[in-house]
Amino acid sequence: MRVCFFVLLAASVVMAADEEHIALMQRARADFDRVQLAAAPELRDVTACIQTQASASSVATPEELPQVHFRKAYCTLVHATITHQSGDFNEAAGEFDKAIETWGPAQEALAKSKKQQPEPVPSGLRSLAAIGRLEAEPTDDAVTERAQREMFAAANQTSCNTGLMTVSFCQAAVEMGRRWLGWMALKRDDLGEAERDFAAAAGTGWRAWVAGRKAFIAGNYREATVQYRKAVDASPKDAPTSFADRLGPPWNYASRLTDLGTAQLLAGDASDAIVTLDAAAKAQPETARILFLRARAKELAGQVDAALSDYNLASRTAYASTHDLASGEAHLYRGILLFRRKDFSRAEDEFASALNFEIPAQLRPDAVAWRHLAAVASGSCEASRQNLERSLAATSPFFPKDEARKLITTCPTATAASRQ
Repeated sequence: MRVCFFVLLAASVVMAADEEHIALMQRARADFDRVQLAAAPELRDVTACIQTQASASSVATPEELPQVHFRKAYCTLVHATITHQSGDFNEAAGEFDKAIETWGPAQEALAKSKKQQPEPVPSGLRSLAAIGRLEAEPTDDAVTERAQREMFAAANQTSCNTGLMTVSFCQAAVEMGRRWLGWMALKRDDLGEAERDFAAAAGTGWRAWVAGRKAFIAGNYREATVQYRKAVDASPKDAPTSFADRLGPPWNYASRLTDLGTAQLLAGDASDAIVTLDAAAKAQPETARILFLRARAKELAGQVDAALSDYNLASRTAYASTHDLASGEAHLYRGILLFRRKDFSRAEDEFASALNFEIPAQLRPDAVAWRHLAAVASGSCEASRQNLERSLAATSPFFPKDEARKLITTCPTATAASRQ
């Protein structure tokens, strides 16, 4: 009798444990569904989902573990898109990694019990893990390289026929990974690769932006203006509504406006450029380069005083963005301001300072040419004219080459006149 009692007691304990396990897994699933099905999940629901998945992971069977880790990763990623904390993105990436790590053993166990072939890791998992890492550390080269490999593998060996996530969400995750690949290609100016990666991104502005970039590099500024305008008009003005869209690469609206304004400026549409760059400056007032471009547009439009004001503002903004007030960019813009005020000697000193301090590589050739131009304008023809002429080959389209060539031509006459 006593033996029977203990047997019944043990059975009841096991049964209770099974019921507790089932209840916990059901609650974890319900909390996940609440987040997944909501158009805009509440933060408290997202937090509850993360907590219940953490509890479920401690009692989950090997077959259940990939699902639990995926659900926790998903909810953590949703949490990260709300908080925008890099730690949350890293935690989500780690949970996706755990889902991948536990996928193989779970599939082997299922294959043995059900006598079926193991399914490959869902491509969406690899893509989501890589996106989480990139969102957390977008400027880390090692992270970028790893994410690129993972996204490339997911995009080129797509497997979405699993019960872990819906096929549509898996495919959307892979597509977002492909867009991140396009974004990375754009950063290194690999426009052919970017064009291929954005092939399925119709209506998002990415394809038009690549076309505009290709036209800009070719010097076809009119066509670049057309394509950039399409990209800006198609780009989202508000936050993306779907979770999948929120996982896409950053679309910097102010930068896209700057691209458009730059193309308009170089296409000869100074008035349109001023309007576009006004909008860019309002969206990103801390960027001195936008203010410089607007100053140049105003100068070409004949708005001399407004241009001088913007050159001054660009210099002050560049100074404000440095920690030690040693900004070559700031000195460059102040030098242009002084040059336009015909204070050529002080302008030359500013351009020399621009070259002595840290300055973006793409601005250095212009700073060199401006220094020689200021020297020639101040009367140092014999010593600086040839240096100015040589420096023009490397300058950007924003440097006043026609003005410099005219000064080179008239310099000997001016020098001779000054000696009489």
